[in-house]
Amino acid sequence: MLDFEQKKEYKFADLVKIISILRAPDGCPWDAQQTHESIKKNLIEETYEVIEAINKADADMLREELGDLLMQVVFHADMASDDGKFDIDDVADEVCKKLIVRHPHIFSDIPVGGVDDVLTNWEDIKKKTKGHSSANQSMRSVARELPALMRASKVQKRAADVGFDWPNASHALEKLEEEVGELKNALKQNSSQSVMEELGDVLFSAVNVTRLYDLDAEEMLTMATEKFIRRFTLVEEKAMESNLKLKNLTLDDLNLLWDEAKKTEE
Repeated sequence: MLDFEQKKEYKFADLVKIISILRAPDGCPWDAQQTHESIKKNLIEETYEVIEAINKADADMLREELGDLLMQVVFHADMASDDGKFDIDDVADEVCKKLIVRHPHIFSDIPVGGVDDVLTNWEDIKKKTKGHSSANQSMRSVARELPALMRASKVQKRAADVGFDWPNASHALEKLEEEVGELKNALKQNSSQSVMEELGDVLFSAVNVTRLYDLDAEEMLTMATEKFIRRFTLVEEKAMESNLKLKNLTLDDLNLLWDEAKKTEE
């Protein structure tokens, strides 16, 4: 008989116990055979579903998706516990200690004048605790696995922290225009390697512009993609109204429909 009490409401400790039961030798075969590597994409997926719930301002969805994300954390901790490395209490202990150390204005007697001081202290303490003695060490600590636009912005911010930055967004825009010019030259040379490199520089420079305008490159690209989908939908609808198939239209025809779609949105 399974040693588990079913309840009307469960707490965090119950979640920990359920995961342990599922991963036990006589538990669920699928759960038992998982590894950190095999379910790492699940963690990414659940994280983005939490973001989706936040963007939709849907409290019920957010509660559910936070639960799914929390389950992933507990799952990884349970696997680590089986390997004798750490358990969920160790995870909680470490993050509690980190929060206490990085909030000296709350848990110690370090005064702050506002949010800027808090963020400065946080970064300084983070560098010390991680043993970063140079700016490049700080840059290299930015996870390569982050979305590329987000990582670029974080790396640029680390450079800006030591004064290596454009004075304002206008200068960053000039650099972007320069990189576009270099991309055009690479295209004329018909060198795939040069085109790839220059395209990367264009993207990196575009991130600089968004950062200096205090915007988020990931969000900007998401918005642009959504706008493209909306306008493409209008193009397709207009074509269907005239009994036309997109694949049979010329580029000029498609551009005309695209311009009509833009006017419709405006």
